[in-house]
This record gives sequence, C-alpha cells and structure tokens, in this order.
Amino acid sequence: MDVKLKVSGRIAKPVHEVFEAVADPAKLSGFFTTGGAKGRLTTGATVTWDFADFPGAFPVQVVEVVDDKRIVLRWGAAEGTGADPSGNTTVTMSFEALEDGRTLVTITEAGWIETQQGLDACVGNTEGWTGMLCAMKVYLERGFNLREGFYK
Repeated sequence: MDVKLKVSGRIAKPVHEVFEAVADPAKLSGFFTTGGAKGRLTTGATVTWDFADFPGAFPVQVVEVVDDKRIVLRWGAAEGTGADPSGNTTVTMSFEALEDGRTLVTITEAGWIETQQGLDACVGNTEGWTGMLCAMKVYLERGFNLREGFYK
C-alpha cells in the first residue's frame, strides 16, 4: 500500500494570483505559516516555514516549480514515519485554471511508511493541507487570516 493523501479545492481567483499566494513567502505568511515563511519557492531552493501549532522553522526543499502550474516540495515527516532514507515526504501542489475564472488547487503528499504511526501522520497532514486550502480561500477571496489566533 502506498500511504498518501490528496485534497483539493476551488478558489475564486485567477491561477497566477493563487499560485503566488503559495510561492511568495509574504503572502504565504498571511494565511498559512503562522510563524512566518522565509524564501521564495524556486526550483532547487531550501526555504523555511514556521507554524504556531508546531513551533520551530521547518526546512522545505523545493524540488520543482512550474509557474502557475505546479510546486513540488520535500520536507521532513514526523519522526519515524517517512518511508525514504531521508525521512521526507513529497508534496505536490497543482494549480489549474478553470473556465469560470476560478483555480482548482490539488495537493498530494506521499512517502509515509505502512505502519499505524505512518497512517496517523498522513491523516494529520491531510487535516493540515485541508486547513491550508480553506485558509487560502478565505485569505484570497475575503482578505482575512482564518488561522490568526487559532493555535495560540
């Protein structure tokens, strides 16, 4: 069994604006990385993301960026849950422009081990990515940070 997750949602903004909300650290810090993001997502970069609910900056390796289409990242899985030797999982964010002007964002993450601990980590990240999509939708469509004060 391949332990992975997939979540998606539609955001009523053009694809470039939605893509930039993730790629630009200032924008990402406005709705997702409650402790801040440092570094623009560009192929080959290592950036950091910090969260109030999991304090301490996480290194995020940027594997691939295709403007307005896809972002592929690798980051550390919860201790003892990553299947590859480095203990990382791979996150792929896809951005699809829809005919009605909205953007479909799909996030997949894969690479956990087939244990209860690995499954639990996958479920936890499913919750996190779903929250990220909800927060991004509210931030881009309504202009406020849904996560502000949520974890403190």
